[in-house]
Amino acid sequence: MKHDISLMKSILGKNFTKRNRFTRQCIGESIIALMGNKAFEDITISDIVKKAGVSRMTFYHYFQSKTDALNSYLHEIIELYLEECSRSIGIDTFYDAVHIRHAFLFFDQYAAFFLTLAQANLHSLMIYAINEYITKLVAPVYPRSVYELYYYGGAILNVFLSWEASGKKETIDEIVQVLCRCSNIDV
Repeated sequence: MKHDISLMKSILGKNFTKRNRFTRQCIGESIIALMGNKAFEDITISDIVKKAGVSRMTFYHYFQSKTDALNSYLHEIIELYLEECSRSIGIDTFYDAVHIRHAFLFFDQYAAFFLTLAQANLHSLMIYAINEYITKLVAPVYPRSVYELYYYGGAILNVFLSWEASGKKETIDEIVQVLCRCSNIDV
C-alpha cells in the first residue's frame, strides 16, 4: 500500500500539516494528562489550554471540542505509525505476523493514552479511528471483505488493550501467535 499524504489529509482534515502537528499533539497529551486527575466530562477547554500552554484561539483553530482533539490525537498516532512502517517494514501488506508484532511494539509507546481512553469508557473513539483508517486506507488496497478488516482491527485493539491492562504478562511473540492463530495467519 503506497502511503498517500492526501488520504491522511482526507482523514485528518484541513488542519493536517507537519508544521502544526506539535501543537495538536501537545493539546492531545494535555487532555490525557488532565484525565489522570479529572473525569473527561469535567475537563474544560480552559483546563486544556492552560496545561498545553496555548491560547483558546489556538485550540479552536484546530478543534471544535475536546473530543475532536482526542480524535485528532488518535489520527496523529496512526499517521506516525504509517510513517514508521513505511520507513522500517513497509506497508505493502498488513495482514501478517510481522505487522502485528510491529503494531504492538509501536502502539506500546502510547499505552498510557490508550488505557486512559479505555478507563474513561471512550472505546468508541478508538474503534472509530481504526475503522476510518481501514475504510479509507486499507480497504481500497486489500482484497478482503470490509467486515473481515473491521474484525481484524477490532480484535487487535481489544487484545492490545487487554494485554496492556494486565501488565503485559505474555511476551509480544506469544500475543502475536494468538492473534495469528485466531486470524488464520501463518506465523
